[in-house]
Amino acid sequence: MHIVMFYHSLLSDWNHGNAHFLRGVVSELQRRGHSVTVYEPADGWSLSNLRRDHGERAVADFKKAYPGLESRFYKLDRLDLDAALDGADLVIVHEWSDHELVQRIGEHRDRSGDYVLLFHDTHHRSVSERESMARYRLEHYDGVLAFGEVIRELYERNGWTRRAFTWHEAADTRIFRPRPDEAREGDLVWIGNWGDGERTEELQRYLLDPARDLRLRSVIHGVRYPVSALIALARAGVDYRGFLPNYRAPEVFARYSVTVHVPRRPYVEALPGIPTIRVFEALACGIPLVSAPWSDSEGLFTPGEDFLIARDGAEMCRCLRAVIADTAMAEELSRRGLETIRSRHTCAHRVDELMSIYDSIGGVKLQERTA
Repeated sequence: MHIVMFYHSLLSDWNHGNAHFLRGVVSELQRRGHSVTVYEPADGWSLSNLRRDHGERAVADFKKAYPGLESRFYKLDRLDLDAALDGADLVIVHEWSDHELVQRIGEHRDRSGDYVLLFHDTHHRSVSERESMARYRLEHYDGVLAFGEVIRELYERNGWTRRAFTWHEAADTRIFRPRPDEAREGDLVWIGNWGDGERTEELQRYLLDPARDLRLRSVIHGVRYPVSALIALARAGVDYRGFLPNYRAPEVFARYSVTVHVPRRPYVEALPGIPTIRVFEALACGIPLVSAPWSDSEGLFTPGEDFLIARDGAEMCRCLRAVIADTAMAEELSRRGLETIRSRHTCAHRVDELMSIYDSIGGVKLQERTA
């Protein structure tokens, strides 16, 4: 198959977690012999910020980590869709794409394309920016890939699409795997971006306060930390180490005893059942994880066995203390979490699901043509 994908960025994961999953899916598709072309905007904010902060060396390092992956850059006013989509069997357009691009590809599909066309949603904007999402023109798309059942239901209930499929993110286990040879450096590590105030209180309660109260040797990696956040980290005794390319996360996880998951507020309040990709990646690396409250309504994991749930700050302290002190508990959490990822939540599993979705849509299209 020839697959064409329009995403915000393949090359940069600067404040762009979707790049993690995209890289894993493209790598798996290529491993299976498919031809994959990824387009990203020439002026994308993630790659622009990566280059501003870290220069071209960061792009070169990405290419060393993923030697088979590359992007084609486009400018919307110069994009030749006839050339870009020539010979495509499957086209996927991510929801960070410009409204005009989404509409133009849909019109191309209606006018001249015999490919399957899917829209991919991996964010909480369906509830936090509903008006913007409603402006996407998806009438010529064959369906939506939603990274949670609740988002799939939103698309169908709002009439934004004819059909939608649940397609969770997952771990690229070629990259995210245990690294037992790394020397232990500390107690607690958290890899994540500060964001737009969506979880500021939660980060204080479930991450910074426990790190301070337990006097843990703690480090944080991520971007978009305002001065107020840096002050809070310093007061908690946490070492802030800035941007970390996602492919280096496994070696960092291996140097610490435990990590935590602090979901953004929209996922807790309006979009239950959707963990961030960092949960999949952390468990794939074999590091024990303690999570702030969230509802695993889709049964992706077994909370309490794959990871621990802390219902408040005091319980987070108790869980972290126990995992760090009890080697047997830590090893069992590590084993169970890793087993769950490998059996259900790898990018290979998601490519299997994508191929099933493609086949099901192809069958429907064939029936429509012969009806």
